[in-house]
Amino acid sequence: MRILLVDDNRTTLRYMTKLVRTLDAVALAYDSPDSVLSDISRLDFDIGIIDFQMPFCSGVELLSQLTKLEKYRDKPFVIVTADLDPSTRMEALNAGAIDFLTKPINPLEFQARMRNLSALVDARNKLADKTEWLRNEVDKALKEMREREEEIINRLTIAASYKDHDTAQHTRRVSEYSEAIAEAYGLDPERCRDIRLASPMHDIGKVGIPDIILLKTGKLTEQEFATMQRHALIGRDILAESSSSLLQLAAEIAGSHHERWDGMGYPLRLSGTAIPLAGRIVALADNFDALTTTRPYKVAWDVETTIEHINERAGTQFDPDIVAAFNKALPRILAVREAHGPQENRARAMSA
Repeated sequence: MRILLVDDNRTTLRYMTKLVRTLDAVALAYDSPDSVLSDISRLDFDIGIIDFQMPFCSGVELLSQLTKLEKYRDKPFVIVTADLDPSTRMEALNAGAIDFLTKPINPLEFQARMRNLSALVDARNKLADKTEWLRNEVDKALKEMREREEEIINRLTIAASYKDHDTAQHTRRVSEYSEAIAEAYGLDPERCRDIRLASPMHDIGKVGIPDIILLKTGKLTEQEFATMQRHALIGRDILAESSSSLLQLAAEIAGSHHERWDGMGYPLRLSGTAIPLAGRIVALADNFDALTTTRPYKVAWDVETTIEHINERAGTQFDPDIVAAFNKALPRILAVREAHGPQENRARAMSA
């Protein structure tokens, strides 16, 4: 235990120092408030004992300066005074003192009060340690829960890819594109990461679409296209009842990534900011990947044509602010496409 002693009377200071040592504690003795203030940022003590009446700076004034610093605010302070005036004691209490010692100091009273305060400090330290332990345990539990959520999403994505081999690489690219756009849009890093983790689930609803439609190589009929559109609601319904915030975000994306800014999308014909922001981001990322990738029913577009197409549809198909973020994120998007795009398309990415 380290006890700060401040008294301009050196005899009293030496006396209190001896009493502190009888308690197997360490005394930090100062004979003037000025010397304390000069060391104020470097002090390390558990209990403070300060004389009330000192020249140039009273004990209450010194106490007020000490408690302005957060690291001393919760320390127990004792004011030593010969003044029994209630107003003096009230002034000290208002400044942060929790106890008093009356001059001349009685050694037995001094030792008893220090033992009590030492027990209080020990209890506070144990509580602080327990609080820190609990905080670490909560952080550990949240981390484990988050890892389980990410594992569920990864497994669901793998399951969805069994129907369509190209889906796995598509979802990986879309997730990277979406994170890049979200960062360029100005979202905080945690939200960008969540969008990257949740966006691979955007097409999970395709598990509910018949293979004869999902894997058809030719153009879909009007009825088949209507059936295909159901994948957005199916995906939302698969994920929406989860208590996981990450899966709820995935449900939001699954249900809204085919909506259009002008309200002409599906499944709910939402428009403008009624479309969830994450859905607007993934819609553009998904569209960019779909256009620049060869599909059974189409050849891949070159990157320059695709970028022009997307910019032309700012304000109709896409949120104009998301398009601006897409343009800002293009260097990173093209780097992702170069690293993870289909082999036959990489040459186009390098020429863009």
